[in-house]
Amino acid sequence: MVLYVGVDVGGTKVLAGEVTRAGTVLRTARRTTPGRRVSVESVEDALTAAVLDVAGGRRIAGVGLAAAGFVDATGERVMFAPHLPWVGDPVRDRLSRRWGAPVALDNDANCAAVAESAYGAARGASSALVITLGTGIGGAYLLGGEVVRGAQGMAGEFGHMRLVPDGRACECGMTGCWEQYCSGNALVRLARARVLVEPTVLAEMCDGRPDRLTGPMVTAAAESGDLVARQSFAAVGTWLGIGLGALTSALDPELVVVGGGVSAAGERLLDPARTALERTVVGSAHRTPPRVVAARLGPEAGIVGAALLARAARWSGSARAAMTGRSVVPARAVAAERGDYRAGVRGPRRRRPGRGARGSF
Repeated sequence: MVLYVGVDVGGTKVLAGEVTRAGTVLRTARRTTPGRRVSVESVEDALTAAVLDVAGGRRIAGVGLAAAGFVDATGERVMFAPHLPWVGDPVRDRLSRRWGAPVALDNDANCAAVAESAYGAARGASSALVITLGTGIGGAYLLGGEVVRGAQGMAGEFGHMRLVPDGRACECGMTGCWEQYCSGNALVRLARARVLVEPTVLAEMCDGRPDRLTGPMVTAAAESGDLVARQSFAAVGTWLGIGLGALTSALDPELVVVGGGVSAAGERLLDPARTALERTVVGSAHRTPPRVVAARLGPEAGIVGAALLARAARWSGSARAAMTGRSVVPARAVAAERGDYRAGVRGPRRRRPGRGARGSF
């Protein structure tokens, strides 16, 4: 079987996976991301270790890289990454040489959006906002099945909308960014502030050390019914809805898909978000708000979308497209890769058994 690997690199972890043509993840490998205040080499070493682990000595046909940062319009460089050390780095070319395989590069939220459009919650939607909640906030806007990329390929950085003038300092260099109030970091910060102040199982979980509290601990406590943990999720969910209200006022999407690690909280996060969205969107009394749903592909959406980018480059039949890492995946290419026959798009055809055929592709 031809091997395609999707890699999702964020502020705290690297997740690589072998992804089939049907969007199924067969095996994964995880590494810790060293962070922003380290060398580029150390981050790329972590990426390489995860990719080689997944490959297991097999030849790689292509790698798709979903990066938590600003990727330029050519799909060649990461111009800036709030949680990683890349600044204008030619990531695609450097990793392609290192791995000996074509590499396609795109923003991580764009990759998640492509995956959700092809296989998940956004499939068939005329327009959709895809929001990923992890260490920070990633975002993408799908219109007619296509990711809207902007003049420089950097559209969708919704996490750095300034919602609170002179608010919390953000790693991007500004203050008051949305992700400072609605993200995994924001969730942990809210819970830590209350660990030693109110009765909560979180105090026992972190041994009375708020600095040791983690997002998974808060999630586990919320599932057990802990009030502090649940209220922390409700606060993050409210901020999620406030930001979605602003984006809905600007873009009027049919659907909002919420993914990323924090979204594992499900309705504890989405219910307050829906309430806040309806309260804050302009003209709320005279419009129907978009549906707000959980992503279907979970934390693997980024690697599925990234692998689809690499496959689509090969499907295009252009070695140049594959090697230059063009990350624009038209809806026609996505449909063809899935084997769809809708709207006149013909994917790879399965031959019928007969003379000179054995029922194979």
